[in-house]
Amino acid sequence: MLRIAVPNKGALSETAAQMLWEAGYTGRKDPRDLVVSDPANGVEFFYLRPRDIATYVGSGALDVGLTGRDLLLDSGSEAHEIAALGFGGSTFRFAAPAGAFSELAELEGVRIATSYPGLVGEFLARSGVSATLVKLDGAVESAVQLGVADAVADVVSTGSTLRKAGLEIFGPVILESDAVLIGTDETIPGIATLVRRLQGVVVARDWVLLDYDVPVAELEHATAAVPGFESPTVSPLHDPEWVAVRVMIKRKGMNRVMDDLYALGARAILVSAIHAARL
Repeated sequence: MLRIAVPNKGALSETAAQMLWEAGYTGRKDPRDLVVSDPANGVEFFYLRPRDIATYVGSGALDVGLTGRDLLLDSGSEAHEIAALGFGGSTFRFAAPAGAFSELAELEGVRIATSYPGLVGEFLARSGVSATLVKLDGAVESAVQLGVADAVADVVSTGSTLRKAGLEIFGPVILESDAVLIGTDETIPGIATLVRRLQGVVVARDWVLLDYDVPVAELEHATAAVPGFESPTVSPLHDPEWVAVRVMIKRKGMNRVMDDLYALGARAILVSAIHAARL
């Protein structure tokens, strides 16, 4: 059986479980379960702390895992990224009291609080900056006020939490992270199927099917404006002056596409969700 590590809690847990369910796998029904077998699909799920997943996979104890790119890079694990999963996005930045620092080089020799010393340390070393890292398990934004650090390196979404602590963002982006599938050997039986299924879920979430009728005289303009994933499917209608078109388009921006097609003379414009895909 393919042994898969799954986050047991935290920001990635619920979405990872939902994604695996949409991919056709049977997950746990009781949140207290630590191991769940899915013999119909030839897999076994191990529910672990998100921060530990890269370690288990990198050691070979488990075959693959779903975790954050940030946690993978921070772990120093031998595992590598196999595929991005399209959720759990986060951005890592430096922050300090307003006006204290303006660029990365000014962090030379200072104390930086972070929950990701491996990730931040590697970034600083790559940038030629030497600083003292203060490892904290959470709430790093309080570190400066409490006097244990001069700056912080942390996850930023809107920046509101940092601003409330009297900090401002500065310097370059440390990392753009999201959820990833990780492993050490992609030739292990079952991994290719898992990747195809998970990528199918990503496609189903990002793309929709668009159907519309359009006059034959405007078909070339319509298909040029909306070429879709590969090429539209065009079918004749009873009225020889009209055709029906089906095409895959990105979910984001679909209403603008519908507006553009309507302006070209298309009618009966319908959007349908995609529940599963293999491209």
